[in-house]
Parts: sequence; structure tokens; C-alpha cells
Amino acid sequence: METGTGAEERFPRLNADGSERVEAVPAAGSMSPETLNRWRLLLGPSADEPLSETRAYSPEDFVYGEIDELLGYLYDREFGEEQGYRRKQAGRGSSQLTVPGWLGRVRKLFPRETVEILEKQALDRYGISELLTDKAVLESLEPNMNLLKNILQFKGRMKGEVLSSAKAIVRQVVDELRRKLEADTRASLSGKRNRYEAGRVRSLRNLNMKKTIVRNLKNYDREKRRFVVDRLHFDGRVQPYNRWHVVIAVDESGSMLDSVIYSSVMASIFYRLNSLKTSLFVFDTEVVDLSGRLEDPVDVLMSVQLGGGTHIAKALRYGETLIENPGRTLFILVSDLVEGYPASHMYRAGKDILDAGARLLVLTALDFEGHAAYDEHAARTFADMGAEVAAITPDALAEWIGRIVN
Repeated sequence: METGTGAEERFPRLNADGSERVEAVPAAGSMSPETLNRWRLLLGPSADEPLSETRAYSPEDFVYGEIDELLGYLYDREFGEEQGYRRKQAGRGSSQLTVPGWLGRVRKLFPRETVEILEKQALDRYGISELLTDKAVLESLEPNMNLLKNILQFKGRMKGEVLSSAKAIVRQVVDELRRKLEADTRASLSGKRNRYEAGRVRSLRNLNMKKTIVRNLKNYDREKRRFVVDRLHFDGRVQPYNRWHVVIAVDESGSMLDSVIYSSVMASIFYRLNSLKTSLFVFDTEVVDLSGRLEDPVDVLMSVQLGGGTHIAKALRYGETLIENPGRTLFILVSDLVEGYPASHMYRAGKDILDAGARLLVLTALDFEGHAAYDEHAARTFADMGAEVAAITPDALAEWIGRIVN
């Protein structure tokens, strides 16, 4: 190391061809607290001074101390006395973390790309596999949406009893989610009222108030000036002769995980409705049709392979082959619209679906969080050609379909 002007230190570095260059790094005394803390994060346990509580670029989200603890839990495995590193008496606190706690905090604190790197290194380089191989650890976690997402991301590495436990957790979470969504979805899509046919379903939604009053006029109590209703009359429901066809194409890239879950659950609900015919397929650079598995959304989700490239045009062309009656087809594309192939092919396929007479709904997100990261230019292009583009909740999707079907 060469000493420079006092405000910087100079370090030799090798170029790719083996030649040497000298890089200048600011001396510690001239660094801002933020820059100094970033160097301390890089050095880890070998840093002479501890981190300060100076916040990072996003003050509301990032605290260096927490970043240090989470990185230390993983990368302190590199540091040992045999490698020439000094042991710190206080450590960095990472020993108090557990694998599930570390996973949850990492996913909350870091951007998706960083999380993917940390998780991959945790599994492949450092052998942190309790979540994948320890049945007791997995079953000790609370079944919730976050755990469901963890399982879907790691299920390819699970085997035997651990995989069986994972499927049981997925089923528990999915069944609860479906119960919450199914009632409202059925209400939105139950069909038009038929006033010429008595209904068997006795619900306020189907109550024929006029018919009930007329049929009970004979029971009017003049003295008390009130009706005595001895029978309520309900309308039936029109059974569509020509059902609507809902085609759902779901991008299975990692950023669409929440939407994949909700799309699968909603497709299974639509599948159970007589008024709809439902097709579901997922895609990356290939297309996998899951329509035959819609009876069980757990089977659908366990079939999804997250990640990989994205070929939206290919998915749209495949979905186009499923359309039998364009005038009664609702084509739903769930994607961040980040196309890995020429975008012109994607737009051409979308326009062909619209020109044929089908309704096209492009969902940049389908969940209850409302956070959508997508290609804005592509979204505007689809909207300009006549598609409806939105990031919506599952119940809003049911309402949209209900307005068209009914």
C-alpha cells in the first residue's frame, strides 16, 4: 500500500490481463460515515472499529447494524483463526439468529436480486439447509403466505418427509386463502337472476321482494298495519347456455411469485363455477398447461418452476390456440411484461387476440399488496391497442369478470 496525499490511500490492483494498476481509496479520516460503514461491512470481523448507527441510502428501511448482522450470519463462516482473522469477543450478534428468522429478515431488507444471491450462497456454498432437510424446523414455522412463498422457492431441493410436510403446509395456507376468496367470487359470478323461475337458493341476493309482497297481501294485518309474511319468494339463476371461457396465462418468473399464487387459487375457484370454462397455463420460455389440475390448486402450485427467461409472445400464441369463441373469451395475462424476446412479436400476438374479438386483461400484479414492478412502456402499448391493464386484487378480478359475464 502506498500513502497518498493524506486524504487517500493507494492500493495495487491487477487488471484482467495480469498487468498492475493502482487505485486510490479515501483515507478513513476523510470518509463520510456512510462510506466508512460500507467499508466496515465489506471487511466484516476484520474491521478495527464497529459500525455506527448511520443509516444508508433509504433511511426509513436500511440500518447498517441490521445489515451487518444478517450478512454476518452468512459470511462469518468465511472467517476463522485458521484463515488469519482475529476473533471479536462480542461478535456481530448473528449467533442469535435462526434460519427461518434470517430468511424472513433478508427478504424484507434486501432487493430481490440480492436475496436470490444470498439464498443461493446459503444453500450451495455454506450448507444452510435446515429449512430444506429438517422436518422439525419446517413444521415449527407458522403456516402463512410468507412460508408458502419460501416453500415454493425451495421445493425443488426438498425430498421425502420434508416434501410431504411442505405440501401439507401449502395445502393449509391455500385452503384458508381459497375460503376467504371463494364466497365473494361466487357472489360476483353466480349469474343473472331469473324472475320467471323459483329459486332453491334462499339468500337475500335472490329475494324477489315484489313477488313476496303480492303473494302475502292476504296476510295483511289492518289493525297493526303490517304484513305477516308466511312465505318468502326467491328468484332462480339463469344457467348460461354458452359459457364464458376464461384463459389465464401466468408468468412464472421469480418476481411474479405472489401473482402466481393468487392466479392459481382464483383459477381453481373459477373452475368450480358452471358459468365459466377455465384454462390455466404458466410460462417462462416454455409453456406448461395446468388446466387438467385445476381441481387442486396445491397440485398446480407444486408444479410451478419459478425463474428462468420470459417469452410472452409464445405464451400469447399458445393461449390463442385455446380460444374457441372469441366473443365469449376473457384472456387474462399475468406478467410484469419484461419480454426476453423482440417486443414487437408480443404486441402483435396481443393485437391478434383483441382483433379476433376476445377481451384481453393484462395484470401487472394480482395480490392484495398492490406493489407492481413492470415494463411501463409495454403496459402503455397494450392499453393503447385496447387491452385493459391494471394491478388489482383477486376480488376486483372477480368483479371485473362478473360485470362481463352478467
